[in-house]
Amino acid sequence: MTQGKAFKSVIIVVGLILTIACGGGRHDELKASKADSLLFAAGEAKQYDQMVKMTDSLEEAGDISSMTANRWRGTAYYHLKRLRPAEFYYKKVVEAPIRTEHDQLNYNKSVRRLATILVQKGDYEGALRIAMPAVAVVQATSENAEIDVGMLCNAIGCCQLNLGRIEAADKNFNRAYQLFRHIAAVDSIGRQMGNGFIATISTVDEYNGAKIYEKSILWADRAEELLNSYANLPIANPKNVAEYKASIDLRRAIALQGLGKTAEAAKAYRSTLNTQYAKSADGHIVATNYLLAAQRYKEAADNFRDLNQLLSEGDYDLSFDNIQQYLLPKFRANTGAQRRDSAIAVGLQLCDAIDSAIIYAKKDETAELATIFDTQQKDAEIVRQQTRIARLGAIATLVALFLVTIFFTVYTLHRRKAQHHLADAHAKLQTAYDQLEETTAQKERIESELRIARDIQMSMVPSVFPDHEGLDLYAAMMPAREVGGDLYDYLLEGNSLYFCIGDVSGKGVPASLFMAQASRLFRTLAAQLMPPAEIATRMNASLCEGNEQGMFVTMFIGLVNMDTCHLDFCNCGHNPPIIDGQFREVKPNAPIGLWPGLNFEGEHIENIRGSLLFVYTDGLNEAEDRQQRQFGDDRLLGIISQSSFDTAQQMIESLKVAVERHRNGAEPNDDLTMLCLRVG
Repeated sequence: MTQGKAFKSVIIVVGLILTIACGGGRHDELKASKADSLLFAAGEAKQYDQMVKMTDSLEEAGDISSMTANRWRGTAYYHLKRLRPAEFYYKKVVEAPIRTEHDQLNYNKSVRRLATILVQKGDYEGALRIAMPAVAVVQATSENAEIDVGMLCNAIGCCQLNLGRIEAADKNFNRAYQLFRHIAAVDSIGRQMGNGFIATISTVDEYNGAKIYEKSILWADRAEELLNSYANLPIANPKNVAEYKASIDLRRAIALQGLGKTAEAAKAYRSTLNTQYAKSADGHIVATNYLLAAQRYKEAADNFRDLNQLLSEGDYDLSFDNIQQYLLPKFRANTGAQRRDSAIAVGLQLCDAIDSAIIYAKKDETAELATIFDTQQKDAEIVRQQTRIARLGAIATLVALFLVTIFFTVYTLHRRKAQHHLADAHAKLQTAYDQLEETTAQKERIESELRIARDIQMSMVPSVFPDHEGLDLYAAMMPAREVGGDLYDYLLEGNSLYFCIGDVSGKGVPASLFMAQASRLFRTLAAQLMPPAEIATRMNASLCEGNEQGMFVTMFIGLVNMDTCHLDFCNCGHNPPIIDGQFREVKPNAPIGLWPGLNFEGEHIENIRGSLLFVYTDGLNEAEDRQQRQFGDDRLLGIISQSSFDTAQQMIESLKVAVERHRNGAEPNDDLTMLCLRVG
């Protein structure tokens, strides 16, 4: 029997070695989804440089795949107007194998953006080589990819029109438009509809550029039809609708002028003059194109004075595109207006700008090549690391097999040479093994009991949050050990929402028992619809009884009237809450459980509708890294105030990631609990 146990033990050890050697596995979809949410939030906040850094960090941590990371890098560089690295990363996504649904999503978003970049570069043949096969791939493998197919068809149409294949371009533009119309009929939030509208506006520009003005009028009407679909949505902003209408009318004025319908063109132009769009940089540029086409050179030249002011307020580089878009039309306008001195001045400005643009282009190309080279170096390092890991795995497997062989060889020789000592050795081994088995059983029993205690404790805090109209509530608790002393809870009674968060002194099992008492008392008293201050007073009276160990709990107890959004609260020695990115000053009540006979004072806020209320334990701001440097209040406020969060859960998940990054592998020094609430 002992030999059988020994053999079983060896097999277990070898199995563990082989598991370590060959281990790995992919991260689950939930982890990838959370990472995508963080990157999307950075993009919504237009923090594109930060998006690149976050992408590198998440890929290095294994939270996202290389394909996902390259898609987000491409997105960031595209919005930073660095098209060369954007093209580089999008191509890496498009060339990568598609293995999962998430890979397919990455491909769809990247291939349509890559086609757009190639069209902007004027590489029409390259764009067609990418976009035409992509349409079939996207359409065949994705059920909800109408917008991706539509954008690809629109890009194909732009290429074909610029290559003189007008009938083929018409066909693809029409196919894109039919998809955009269907999207407009089912898109209740307007996000995808907006992409279709912008693509249709670009179609008007393409036909105007090709001087096919009859079709420009047709597509201006179609753009207006899509705009009307958006205007009928409940979320539509009337001011935005008016500005979009002005952008269509200015382009229609150019087409009408090209058709010789001077009076109608002038009328369309005049209808836009008092709009906000006409005062924007893009509106000035389109208006100038009309004025030049109408040979109204003096007005065009005057228009450039306002445009210069707008451009000086923005961050416009001296690229060749900007020279073509701004300075050349300005030169033609002043020449046509016979403003000789102004034309000469613009000509000199044009010469200087071309010289600067050449220098700028070289610097930009050098920077982009450095980015691409750095990425290739990273890829090479990843390959080297993967090769090294595979080599170590093979070595570990060989070592494991070698150890098994040595064990059985030594065991056999020893058995032959020492048969007469077997009985004594058997007895000693049995005793030692029994002791080891008993010690192991005790350890496993303790660990099992702690796991059960943790499960019981985690079951005491809610994991499902109320699905109530106008309420966004989410909380999370992370004990520093198997069990901890933090707590949170909520109770929704009619239109009254009670919630609390607390931090028991100490850690481990004693703190968890005290936490269970506090949590039970809160729920019992809240069910009686008491004010927060009275709940704190009664909890204090109960927890002070027989509290020989002197344990206590700091708590924040709140009560929200869901109809009026009135907040009553009592802060019992806890961290002050954060409301809309700022700490709220609170009355200095004592912690609960220290001194009997205390009467706690409550406070209130008349209306918290739409405000973001965040409460937490000191395991957040006092989280330490390897050098025992704390996370800190300033960093906490910076993350909350500088980031845009759509939901309470997204905010808490973002702070989890920030704390883990700050710890940088250090063990948690305290329990960490967070609760976020928004009403209305």
